[in-house]
Amino acid sequence: MKPLLSTGVAIALAALLSSTVAAQWPQHPTPGVPRLPNGEVNPDGPVPRTADGKPDLSGLWRGGMFGQPAGKVEVVDGVPLATFRNVGANFKEGLPLRPEAAEILKARQARNSQDNPEAHCLPMGIMQFHTQGAPRKFIQTPTVLVILYEASSGMRQIFTDGRPLPTNDPQPWWYGYSIGRWEGDTLVVETNNLRDDGWLDIVGSPLTDAARLTERIRRVSFGRLEIDVTVDDPKAYTKPWTVRVNQQIMVDTDLIEFICAENNRFRAQ
Repeated sequence: MKPLLSTGVAIALAALLSSTVAAQWPQHPTPGVPRLPNGEVNPDGPVPRTADGKPDLSGLWRGGMFGQPAGKVEVVDGVPLATFRNVGANFKEGLPLRPEAAEILKARQARNSQDNPEAHCLPMGIMQFHTQGAPRKFIQTPTVLVILYEASSGMRQIFTDGRPLPTNDPQPWWYGYSIGRWEGDTLVVETNNLRDDGWLDIVGSPLTDAARLTERIRRVSFGRLEIDVTVDDPKAYTKPWTVRVNQQIMVDTDLIEFICAENNRFRAQ
């Protein structure tokens, strides 16, 4: 087993890859974009809305450091901002880990995060996808919100058709099972039935099959999304905790194909 690079470095490179690769499609202007007199996107333009008056979350978005407010801001409205490397980096006293979860985190760090699923071309999970710098496309319909992640060609469905979360002991999924409902202009998403070996970030903050994630997604302007994620996982944490992930619109471009396993030289040989 001879890794060519440390796993942490490999994942960081993957996170930045999309922003440095030239667009694959010929440039095609995104319709309906509010622009400033110089032609640049006006991120403070009005929020698009669907026929039924709901905020339209559809669009190509970029997360991670690209969506953070200008300047060094670690807490907004009392909510710590998440980072891709360490989701709890902006908690003054760290995440409220249970002793057994702290041991899992310690063991993962001792192995230099080489067991992170992303390092083996497996799904990153919801939190890492939110903080990952690669683009993601939201496709909103009246009954389902589909999120296509460029990183590792990930895909997630959030059903908004009124169905409940499954309670029939379903097969655990990397992204769990997600349903959404509107509370005013906020889409509230609940997710359960996740796998028992989840990673929330590069360092290895754990997530178990007892977890329930609640995401509150708001399109605060044309160019900005705010997502507050609450993690309620009694097997790993002593209490629920919440982080915020900001997203920034991308226009005049589209997703590229990213097949993680293809020519992946970072994997152990």
